Amino acid sequence: MKAVLDTNVIISALISRSATPPARILSFWQTHQLDLVLSEAILQEYSRVLRYPHIQKQHKKTHKELEIFIQQFRQLATLVYPTKEITIVKQDPDDNKFLACAIAGKVQYIVSGDSDLLQVGEYNGIHILLPTVFLRLLEEEKV
Repeated sequence: MKAVLDTNVIISALISRSATPPARILSFWQTHQLDLVLSEAILQEYSRVLRYPHIQKQHKKTHKELEIFIQQFRQLATLVYPTKEITIVKQDPDDNKFLACAIAGKVQYIVSGDSDLLQVGEYNGIHILLPTVFLRLLEEEKV
């Protein structure tokens, strides 16, 4: 199964460090049971947002640890280069990069807690799901 993870899912996974749905989804990826598809724009957002002082205070990772974390994404995820500009999410146009990445990577799922993306629901066969819903799909597939 392939997916694109919104930045809020990554942040939640790092902050919770427990069995929350975002942390469990990340664990599926780290154990090679999920293929992540990312673009350079998404990686840059991960890196930038994880370094916000109020976010870093919660996850307590050093800049070096964050560099290693982002490098893991570069090495283990599939990096795509979207060529199609998407303008579906009008309320927050910055969210369109997740749809563009999913299209370029031929991905069926975007996992997000972002209400603007979730409002789209489905676009071109790409389902935008809450982490709890996506985790259920992963667990069902594993059985």
